[in-house]
Amino acid sequence: MNSALYEATEFTKVKQNVIDRCISDYAKERLADKQPASSYKVVQKRLTETEEALAILNSNQHVPFMGLSQIKYLSKKIEKGAILEASELTEYSDFLRSFHLIAAFFEKNQYQTPTLFRYANDLTEFKKIIASIQEKVDGNRVKDEASRELKKIRGKITDIQARIEKSCDKLLKKATANGWVQDRLIVKKEDRYTLPIQSTFQSKIAGTIIERSNRGTTVFIEPESVRKLNDQLIIAKSEETAEIYQILATLTGMIAEQATAIGYCIDIVVELDSIFARGKYSQSIDGQKIAINEQEELIFDQVKHPLLQDAVPLDLTLGIDNRGLIITGPNAGGKTVVLKTIALVCLMTGFGLCVNHGGNSSIGVFKKIFIDIGDQQSLENSLSTFSAHMQNISYILHQITDNTLILLDEFGSGTEPNEGAALAIATMEYMYKKKATIIATTHYGEIKDFALNHEDFQTAAMAFDSATLTPKYQLLLNQVGQSNAFWIAQKMEIYPEILQSARQYLVDKNYTTAKIERKKTQRPIKEASSQPVFQKGDRVWSQELKQSGLFYSYQDHDHAQISINKQFYTVLLKRLTLEISREHLYPENYDLEQLFVDFHERKFNRDIDRGSKKAQKQLRKQAENRKDNR
Repeated sequence: MNSALYEATEFTKVKQNVIDRCISDYAKERLADKQPASSYKVVQKRLTETEEALAILNSNQHVPFMGLSQIKYLSKKIEKGAILEASELTEYSDFLRSFHLIAAFFEKNQYQTPTLFRYANDLTEFKKIIASIQEKVDGNRVKDEASRELKKIRGKITDIQARIEKSCDKLLKKATANGWVQDRLIVKKEDRYTLPIQSTFQSKIAGTIIERSNRGTTVFIEPESVRKLNDQLIIAKSEETAEIYQILATLTGMIAEQATAIGYCIDIVVELDSIFARGKYSQSIDGQKIAINEQEELIFDQVKHPLLQDAVPLDLTLGIDNRGLIITGPNAGGKTVVLKTIALVCLMTGFGLCVNHGGNSSIGVFKKIFIDIGDQQSLENSLSTFSAHMQNISYILHQITDNTLILLDEFGSGTEPNEGAALAIATMEYMYKKKATIIATTHYGEIKDFALNHEDFQTAAMAFDSATLTPKYQLLLNQVGQSNAFWIAQKMEIYPEILQSARQYLVDKNYTTAKIERKKTQRPIKEASSQPVFQKGDRVWSQELKQSGLFYSYQDHDHAQISINKQFYTVLLKRLTLEISREHLYPENYDLEQLFVDFHERKFNRDIDRGSKKAQKQLRKQAENRKDNR
């Protein structure tokens, strides 16, 4: 058994679910270290224990575990020589008292739980320790009557406290009457009784300032008349602490003296805790005890995978008439889930868990279980998927003995199909000769044929719904599954002649390999289209500007100038398209230039033409301005 197997089958998740149901840390550690057993007697014992725990749980009874959650911490504390506090002694006492209650509980249920009764019957009653703790400790406090000395000291403390309060109360009345205090309180500071006096009146009270408030407005004064009483109280408190320590040390010592006997009982209770954790998990999955055998037989009767919701029950028989099983069927049809379910149920049974099944299942107890499953590609070792699979197979081959279960997923895949199938068949033959029980999934026809022809192998197929083209996740024994490629292709209306040829190729591999000559046709070469021709005034559309404008002039071979709202733009000629030609826009002999200048510019040009002095003066001024700007 190895961690890779546990991870691949998700047994680690199941195991953690069991651990989470433990009460004590001891039981959690014990289960974390426990592995599935490979001994028939050990597995039988574990299953019996879990079955009895399950019977108690199903009858709604509760084992009287008390003080179990902290027992590891408290026991370690005692081992290190530490003294338990009063509250810890109370908890330890409850734990010791539970031994009698647990024994009585299983005595009452001994006919239902004979194995667990024998465990509990070995529990010892530690009456003397329990009585001593109950006599001297009440919850988290040591009782006054725990010792004569403690009772005397606490009496002294009560008397001193009364005298202090009386003296302070007398001074407090006087201070309150004179307005020296803000609050009429007696405040304890640094284990000394003080009066909170306003700092402006601190000289009115004879005594020692013990502390000042943050703002300095209040001082906490220990009155002179109280100082000696405070000293006496502190001494008395120290005496009380010392006496309590002696009492707690004595009680802790009583537990330490019985450490060996108590440790033996702790082992029994922790074992019961771990057994009931297995029972609680088994109950959560509706499990019931499964039969086991020493004949390497696997009989699955409606077995459900514990981690899958709405899991399809698995029916399987192997090891009676055949020792090998080849499972075929479509991708995502549930073949891998079958392998994981088989391995996981075997591991759970070896761990002592009940599984969800129909009642007639039987699991062979294998010495070794191996699985090769999923994408084994190793980036760290630069291995391909096939190489990683072969590395795993090599490890398995070196570990095989009799009474070994081997589960192989898509064995031989990841390489050239013919070589992969041949290698898979040869490897399974070797495993078979080594007396291993083999379950493998495959798509390869050669491996299917190997199983059909082998006297000690049987085939199985994953059920497929031809109407909906969906897998049913149900294992059908003694059938050969197909990939359903032809069926799916037909449903998708692939031409019948293609399907007919494909089926024929499967039989005789007589492929049509003759070359078909193709006639090459000359396509006429299109002449490059010339640039469109535009005239001034044409309405054009500019793809660059996404606007319509008026064509004005060509700039060069590739560019043109257009006008949009009297503004000129240079655009690509090939991005212009004609919307309306100028012949359809303007009357004959229309002055096109006026399309490209505004009203004021046209009026100015007309005034110059008719000899307007005002226009000429404006023209000379523009010329002078241009000259000045040079």
